[in-house]
Amino acid sequence: MRALHTAATGMMAQELNVQVISNNIANMRTTGYKRQRAEFQDLLYEHVRRIGTQTSDQGNILPVGVDLGSGVKTVGTPRIMTQGTLLATGRDLDVAIRGEGFFKIQMPDGTYAYTRDGSFEMDDQGRLVTAGGNLVQPGITIPNNASSITVNSQGQVSATVPGNTTPQVLGTLTLTRFVNKAGLQPVGDNLFTETVASGAPQDGQATVDGLGDIQQRNLEQSNVESVTEISDLIAAQRAYEMNAKVITATDQMLQTGTNMLRS
Repeated sequence: MRALHTAATGMMAQELNVQVISNNIANMRTTGYKRQRAEFQDLLYEHVRRIGTQTSDQGNILPVGVDLGSGVKTVGTPRIMTQGTLLATGRDLDVAIRGEGFFKIQMPDGTYAYTRDGSFEMDDQGRLVTAGGNLVQPGITIPNNASSITVNSQGQVSATVPGNTTPQVLGTLTLTRFVNKAGLQPVGDNLFTETVASGAPQDGQATVDGLGDIQQRNLEQSNVESVTEISDLIAAQRAYEMNAKVITATDQMLQTGTNMLRS
């Protein structure tokens, strides 16, 4: 019966929905993480009686039809790119973006990725890198004897070196924005790469053209809300159970029909 297949598509859809929700919950404490949501559409219909069909020689028109749907499909798991809460850490190399931009990161193969995770470190050469060792762009090197490292809201990195009382400007962190942030491709390690859907990257200075400003000694938290995720999880579980009951009911109907034929 058609209902078995239709209910099965519903169960598969809710299984994927639970996977998305579980990933959100797992990343509740991941710096700069952006939550996902599953989006669904109904499948094709069989038009047993088409709306608007003429039903008599006098020209009567069928006001409603008989349309049998074939279930549901997943069309996407877009990311919700809303701002996460800023958490003060007190650490000089922790920086957060308050606005639309992303930090630009150079990968080992020379390509670029983008992140909202500003928990930066220094490598053995004093270069500013991510926790995974990838270079933050543009390249900024901090002298090993530098102190009082500061990053202002425009992204300008300064430090005091021995022999100078005036802080020395070491470089400026730039930010990158995209026309469609939800079109970025997640690749793990809190990194995204550009796609055709995201549009080309637009590099610029913080506080200019809506890129946002930089907040030193802060990190952007995940935008996952526990209450929302738990309520969505319960709703997905109930939908899964109802689809399972449809399969059970359909099986009982088939069994009854089979027993009638045998008797």
